[in-house]
Amino acid sequence: MLKQAGLIVGAVVATGILFIAPALAGTPLLDKREHNQRERIVQGVRSGELTRPETRRLVHGQVNLRRMEARAKSDGEVTARERVRLQREANQQSRRIARQKHDQQVRN
Repeated sequence: MLKQAGLIVGAVVATGILFIAPALAGTPLLDKREHNQRERIVQGVRSGELTRPETRRLVHGQVNLRRMEARAKSDGEVTARERVRLQREANQQSRRIARQKHDQQVRN
């Protein structure tokens, strides 16, 4: 009986760690950047600076960045190499947003 209870407790703890560990592998600066980039996209849509296809591409790029972040966090730790990759992708996304917002295309 005690053995079964110990196994159950162990399984619950292990399951909890699997769900909590990725959340503990924090990337607060990247999260803030993602939020700011989302706001820039929304502002571009509101002002008419972004066309629908541009918006779709930019949103898809943000989704890819979030996927990369989730993959980096999946093992519970974001390594220095993964942080560099994430920052590089966030920089590239930021440049894409700026380029699309300031090009000559406007939504009618």
